[in-house]
Amino acid sequence: MPDPPPQVKALVDRFDQNIDSYQSQAYNETQVRLEFINPFFETLGWDVANKQGYAEPYKDVIHEDAVKVGGATKAPVFTILLKQIAVTFV
Repeated sequence: MPDPPPQVKALVDRFDQNIDSYQSQAYNETQVRLEFINPFFETLGWDVANKQGYAEPYKDVIHEDAVKVGGATKAPVFTILLKQIAVTFV
């Protein structure tokens, strides 16, 4: 298995070094997203912040999308798109 990108390794190392802080109730979802999830997907090449300025249908990532699952509406943190097709949800 190839080594992960250095940026991903740095995220993992930082998490390991500060795990107690990250597991506390004071550390919230927004902090996780900003410090770990966004940088992880950006490292993999996804335009999380829409730096390209695409209109909504053409973005790589849709934040807090509304997705129907079994008749209920769910709101994943990210919907990751490839050629306007949802490929995964986070």
